[in-house]
Amino acid sequence: MRKRSRKVIYIAVILIVLSALGVAGFTVMTRPNYEIESSRLATVERGNINKSVVATGRIEPIAKVEIKSRANGIIKELKVEVGDFVRPGQVLAELDKENLSARVREAQAALMGAQANLSAAQAQLDKNRVEAEGPDVPFARRNFERAEKLYKEGVLPQQNYDDTRSALELSMNRQNIARSQLSVSEAKISQAGAEVAQAQAAVDRTQEELDNATIRSPIEAIVLSRDVEIGSPVSSILNMGAAATLVMMLGDISQVYVRGKVDEADIGVVKLEQPARIKVETFKDRHFEGRVTQISPLGVDKDNVITFEVRVSIRNPGGELRANMTANAEIVLEERSNTLLIPESAIIYDAQRNAVVEIPAPGAPRGRERIAVRTGISNGTKTEILEGLTDKQQVILQ
Repeated sequence: MRKRSRKVIYIAVILIVLSALGVAGFTVMTRPNYEIESSRLATVERGNINKSVVATGRIEPIAKVEIKSRANGIIKELKVEVGDFVRPGQVLAELDKENLSARVREAQAALMGAQANLSAAQAQLDKNRVEAEGPDVPFARRNFERAEKLYKEGVLPQQNYDDTRSALELSMNRQNIARSQLSVSEAKISQAGAEVAQAQAAVDRTQEELDNATIRSPIEAIVLSRDVEIGSPVSSILNMGAAATLVMMLGDISQVYVRGKVDEADIGVVKLEQPARIKVETFKDRHFEGRVTQISPLGVDKDNVITFEVRVSIRNPGGELRANMTANAEIVLEERSNTLLIPESAIIYDAQRNAVVEIPAPGAPRGRERIAVRTGISNGTKTEILEGLTDKQQVILQ
């Protein structure tokens, strides 16, 4: 009986212990777990932050010039390569000048002929003027008057008298003819002078075409592209206008700019002279300083998205930035230094846009506590905290 009583007691104790363990396990398993994973915790830190708008575009030179020929012809020489630095007046290319030189010589010969005709017409005019004055008429008249007197006195034979009268009439006829030819000679002078002017214009025109066969740089720049090769035909911009052959492209890249696009939602906060940081793929670890110098007043609609063109100018004295490089211009709207920052995802906004954050609080219900904060600027990733948190404090990411 005593052994059986002990056995019953042992069994009862075991059942009580097992029951207690079951209740404890159930309690642990059903109790809420308020422990916060470390991946959902962030630390308040000090740093720099800026609010910006990004305009994406390409690097373009401030001054860009299309070089086209003012003469028709065939490219004979190309004096520069892509990337060469050129100065104003430097020879870039030469056209074949053989035909143009021949035309200049032909025009010069025509000019010489016209000048000779003018000289001959001038000599004829001078002669007519002299004859029109009749320098031998007075002498012939005096001879005739003296002969007439002697003839009437019976001293001079009839033949001699007739000869002096004929001489007077002949000199008077020459004078009259010269006077009538004077206007003709003057007209010939005018015609010859016009022919000289026309021939001179032809010489000037052909000489200009010959000079135009030497293509020179109008600015100090770098050769961005060379669009023809030796032997290529080129058309004159004077004849073809904008459709004339493009010989090469020059650009001054000491100053460049990014022609980017900004969404209409952001364009209202972009102002002239705002600073910008420019990054290009070529220099991934560097940024270049720039400023907003132009904002288009007209938006462009593409795929139902309105964007505005913005120009950000950049000083580029070393020429590191090249034309057509893809660039992102970060236009800085506001900037703060050494301020408190937390991730944007840690902030909770209510209906009135009041901001709160949650911080770990082991003794609080759910193991966390909400506190109100006053925020500053945000770059979409991090937000400035003006009031409510301290440095190194932990916040919970939502």
